[in-house]
Amino acid sequence: MTMTKNASEEQGAEAAIASARRSQQGAAAGGSTGTLQVVEFLLGKEYFAIDLFDVKEVVEYTTITKLPNTPAFIKGIIDLRGEITTIVDLKQRMRITEESDQPEENCRIIVLDEKNTKSKIGIMVDDVLSVSTFEMKNVDTKSASELGDEMSILGIIKKSVRDKEKDKETNELIIWIDIKQLLKDIDKHM
Repeated sequence: MTMTKNASEEQGAEAAIASARRSQQGAAAGGSTGTLQVVEFLLGKEYFAIDLFDVKEVVEYTTITKLPNTPAFIKGIIDLRGEITTIVDLKQRMRITEESDQPEENCRIIVLDEKNTKSKIGIMVDDVLSVSTFEMKNVDTKSASELGDEMSILGIIKKSVRDKEKDKETNELIIWIDIKQLLKDIDKHM
């Protein structure tokens, strides 16, 4: 499912997130831990994912009010339906220097679930690609653990994609990050 700019498709994306959450909750209640549901997104040209349960909604870019005396990765704040929400530039927070091919106004904001973050936070990403389910056998957690705790990387997801030109299957690598770990000290900067 690709997210675009129009409101009806964004509502469809929110419905997909809600449906996938219900599905994952049902699977967890049934004791099945063999799958992982994530929201996939782009930072520069690299693919990343966060747990679906960490996401409240995805919204279009809106004007961000800059805050003085905050780190560069805190973009500022937005008024999201009457609620002040802090916006974090995930590329800057993760020290990704690769620029996007699109203007900032085409970025998306992933609003995180307040139950997990303890405050209203959104992360700015270059694009949101889809809500996906992966078998845990396609997630390499061993490589991530070798990188160290400070990296906030939970694993590397191997997504099988069909290369139509070469007519063969290839693996696309998606970096699965722990957004709670990555943003755990955000309140110190506010």
